[in-house]
Amino acid sequence: MLETTKKQEDIHITGAPQIPGLRFRHFRGDEDYAQILAIINGSKDADGVERSDTLEDITNNYQHLTNCDPFSDMLFAEINGKTVAYSRVFWYQEENGPRIYYTFGFMLPEWRRKGMGTAMLHWNEARLREIAAGHPQNGRRFLQAEVSDGEGSTIALLERQGYRPARYGFEMKRALSEPFPEAPMPAGLEVRPVEPEHLRPIWDAASEAFRDHWGYSPPKEEDYQQWLNDPLLDPSLFKIAWEGDEVAGMVQNFVNLNENEEYERQRGYTEGICVRRSWRKRGLAKALIVQSMQMFKAMGMTETALGVDAENTSGA
Repeated sequence: MLETTKKQEDIHITGAPQIPGLRFRHFRGDEDYAQILAIINGSKDADGVERSDTLEDITNNYQHLTNCDPFSDMLFAEINGKTVAYSRVFWYQEENGPRIYYTFGFMLPEWRRKGMGTAMLHWNEARLREIAAGHPQNGRRFLQAEVSDGEGSTIALLERQGYRPARYGFEMKRALSEPFPEAPMPAGLEVRPVEPEHLRPIWDAASEAFRDHWGYSPPKEEDYQQWLNDPLLDPSLFKIAWEGDEVAGMVQNFVNLNENEEYERQRGYTEGICVRRSWRKRGLAKALIVQSMQMFKAMGMTETALGVDAENTSGA
């Protein structure tokens, strides 16, 4: 199906549409980060996705990839020298489940529904099957993609290729003008300011707590480094509950200033909510969320938001 005709440059894809000036190529390195950002920004309104990425975000993500070599696992589409689409693949092993081979891509709206997306998906799948051929053949293995409900063209493409929904998530928000519920801290626990030496214990506690989450895969050291270098990371906003020297639970709050400016709002995110098993069912998560909302209101925020798994085992 695919043939590399020039190392790290031209790629020939059998079955690609006959569009004048169309060319497929490999990843070129750091110089492509700006192209990636431009395509994301050029796609989001058409897809009904609210996001405000920066070049710093893209750079941090691509400097800490796991189970992905962008020079082999990315595909770019150009029309007369202008980059109009890109895709990437990677894989991961769920701790107690199947091995997942993940595909995603972005395309400028004016170039959709012309056959390019199908050709790029086929290339991605072929690359993932090539990667899978070098892995143990035991256990279940799946191709996987993720889309928002506004990405109608991508949903249609994936469904035509046999993909079916496996899990749903929701984006939720709450106005801070509404009264807050009573949510006292459980006895014996306290929230403390985050110090630099706390970051690794916080990361390890979250990794342990999320083991019960659907699709959990043990994080790698590169994941930790990406988290440490995330431009949105602001531990001063975290609400971390401790019992002695043990992290019991947390909310990893943050504010995306660029997003707030772009969408003319004052929002704080209550993300990274988790409680370790020994401290569950005591109202800790609720207490930390209420404290987070109170903090954001005092900062001048008018709403909070988060993403949730529709089938969260704790009923969150």
